[in-house]
Amino acid sequence: MKSINPQDLSQVEFYRYLIGAIGPRPIAFASTIDAGGQVNLSPFSFFNVFGSNPPTLVFAPNINRHGQKKHTLLNLEEVNEVVINVVNYAMVEQMSLASAEYERGINEFGKAGFTALPSEKVRPPRVAESPASFECVVKQIIETGTGPGAAHLIVCEVVMGHFHDDIFNEKGLIDPHKIDLIGRMGADWYARANGDALFEVGRPRPGVGVDQIPPAIRNSTILSGNDLGKLGSLETLPTADEVAAYRESGVLNELFDEARYGCQYLPDLLHLRAKDLLKAGKTPEAWLVLLQSEVGLSNSVR
Repeated sequence: MKSINPQDLSQVEFYRYLIGAIGPRPIAFASTIDAGGQVNLSPFSFFNVFGSNPPTLVFAPNINRHGQKKHTLLNLEEVNEVVINVVNYAMVEQMSLASAEYERGINEFGKAGFTALPSEKVRPPRVAESPASFECVVKQIIETGTGPGAAHLIVCEVVMGHFHDDIFNEKGLIDPHKIDLIGRMGADWYARANGDALFEVGRPRPGVGVDQIPPAIRNSTILSGNDLGKLGSLETLPTADEVAAYRESGVLNELFDEARYGCQYLPDLLHLRAKDLLKAGKTPEAWLVLLQSEVGLSNSVR
């Protein structure tokens, strides 16, 4: 384990640890306008949603390496309105181009080839190509420090949302496969939230917990932490009668035979079978398999 005190490194050195370890980070593609009506468009990966009553988004333009405020922050100090546009895979290269350090007053909509659409409740335009855009009023700007890397937290209240029709599923919910979001990683790396990168984890009710899993199962070299999490999510364990009935069904006879004739160690066989069942989402049956171990050893392996 590598332990590091931020005070022992330069700001840039510890920054690299932060952005390498904390991700993927969603991207706020922020469009702002100054008092003279000049538009700026810039991405920020220090960003997330922080509440829904009222709907609140927070992003943070950091002081740049020259010790200067970003143009986005300068604009917000003049006009306290912003549109936060969501970035998906289809626009990532254009978004990256907009992040270049152009002179203040240069419109990144044109430089990056984006289409500006008028907003309904705020002055900055929104990005037509973005799958979702949030018109916001800035409620607070919180300074966290001074000098390069210091952040200004921009606390925004959403006053209007815009969503492309083609990102919704048949239930009217945003489909993660259709919106095809990206996230920022360390260095030049990004992550795409699509394909095999997407997976579901059911919302759990209070289960038995990992602490109630028998030590022989909890300390398995075959079952992973994720496997134990699934096992601990079950609300009630199978009864002794259910375990016995499952054994008597004969579904595990081949495993007992392998162990009986010394081919393999029975707990390992049971743990491997349970792991496959957990992967298939069959947590109750995985428990039925795992709880055979003591019974199987005493009754079937002589």
